[in-house]
Parts: sequence; structure tokens; C-alpha cells
Amino acid sequence: MMEQVPTTVLSAEQCHLGEGPTYDVTTDTAWWFDIREGRLFEAHLGSGSIRVHALGRMASALGRIDAGRQLIVAEDGLYIRTHADGAMTPFLPLEADNQATRSNDCRVHQSGTFWIGTMGRKAERAAGAIYALHRGKISTLFPGISIPNSICFSPDGATGYFTDTARAVLYSVPLNPATGLPRGEPEVLLRHSGIGGLDGSVCDADGQIWNACWGAGRIDVYSPQGERLRSLSVPATQSSCPAFVGPDLSRLLVTSAWQDMDAAARAADPQAGCTFLLEASARGRAEPDVKLA
Repeated sequence: MMEQVPTTVLSAEQCHLGEGPTYDVTTDTAWWFDIREGRLFEAHLGSGSIRVHALGRMASALGRIDAGRQLIVAEDGLYIRTHADGAMTPFLPLEADNQATRSNDCRVHQSGTFWIGTMGRKAERAAGAIYALHRGKISTLFPGISIPNSICFSPDGATGYFTDTARAVLYSVPLNPATGLPRGEPEVLLRHSGIGGLDGSVCDADGQIWNACWGAGRIDVYSPQGERLRSLSVPATQSSCPAFVGPDLSRLLVTSAWQDMDAAARAADPQAGCTFLLEASARGRAEPDVKLA
């Protein structure tokens, strides 16, 4: 059954490809990206103030370093961005010599290790990978990924999740909780079937996996065993990624996109690309800071 929970539009600015939402509980600020247009959105939830920052490059995710700095994952590598002036300082290159790829789904593990996904700009088969930034160095975790998504972690940090959307499979992998690095091989947790595809995910405080189903306009909630528990309606077909927001982390921010829609499809989906707030009655978790060394 599809749940219709109270939903509001946080931002009516329609993103070409909205992705990578995260929330800084210390400042009550949500952040997300329009990958294709190279834009970073900053929304202070308490006041309703929204700013849009032009990055000059495609970027897809960020991790909070400290009160004054963020680590931005962009098409050619990692950058340190300062809040005060928006300055972007190169930190580490990543596939900078490969013009065919860009960054995609990413998330910070409780240890401070940053998992980073890349993919082909035209979703070329097996053109991307999932990497880990750990102690200031980047290593390859899973090569040959077409569309990396659903990177998230169990509350105890002992399990990681990811998907290759093109394969319609959500994988679980055992991790060292102290490092966020794999200590075993990925196993199939669930196989998606029906309308839409597995896109971005986030884990709540109970270990449930909240997944944006791209093409189906919904958020699916799965148990750690892969059983679907809930499905929440999203008023845009191409729902792309969720994040827990608000002082008690009970609401769900969901990004969306109008990518690959023609005029008729956009007319039929008038809120495509908007960013939404769902009153999901969730038990979310705050995102950890990324560690650079």
C-alpha cells in the first residue's frame, strides 16, 4: 500500500538532476545538488531561507569536515569548500583524467570514511566504481559499476549497502565498524522488480533502509533483511535520494529530477525536479563528519 504522508515543497527550483542531500543538525541546514547544472543548494529549515551556489563543475555529494568546511565530491575529484566565502580548494583528484565519468552517489561512514561512487556521463556499462576515502587516501572498493547508488550504513557501522541501479540489486557487505572498509564480499540483499529502479538510500536509527525509487515516485522502506515495510508517495516520478532532516531527524527530504523528460513528460509531471519534505515519522540519524586524515 502506498502511504500518502503530509508533504510540502521545500524548494520549487526544479533541478535537472537533484541528488546528494545531507543535513547538518548543528546549523539546521540541508544541502543538496543539481548535478547536471553544477549547483549546490543550501536551505536553512527553520527560517525557510534557500541559497543556490554555482560550483562551476558537476558535483554530487558533500561531507561536513567541521563548522567551517565541507568536502565536495565533484566530477574531477574532491574539493574543500569553505562556508565563509564558498572557495573551493582542490584536495584529491579522482578520475580527473577520465572525461567520460563523473561522481554520483556517496555517503560518509560513522568512522569518517567517505564512500564515493562514479559513473559514465551517459551511464555507460561498467564505466564507474565505488571508492573509499580513508585516512586521506582513496582506494577502489568495487570496480565495474554502471550506476552506483544506495550507499548507506547500518547504525552500528558493521554493514554497508550499495546498488548498481542497472542490475536492480541491493547489496549488503560486512564492514569493519572502526574503518568503514569491507571485511567480506558483497551479498544480494534484495532484487528490485516492477516499476522504477533503486536510487539513493539512507539508513535510520533502527537499521531500516529508506530508498528512493527512481521512476516510481516513491520512497520504499526495507528491513535489514530486505523485506519491504512501507512505501511513501513522492509527488515527482523521478525521486532520487532521501535524507533525514529536522532537529529530531523525523522528516525526510527527498530530491527529484527532470532529466531525460521531454516536454510532454514534464507537463505530466509538473513538480519534477522539486525538493520535498515528507512528514515520515522517521527515526533518523545525524550524518557523521568526514575525516581527511
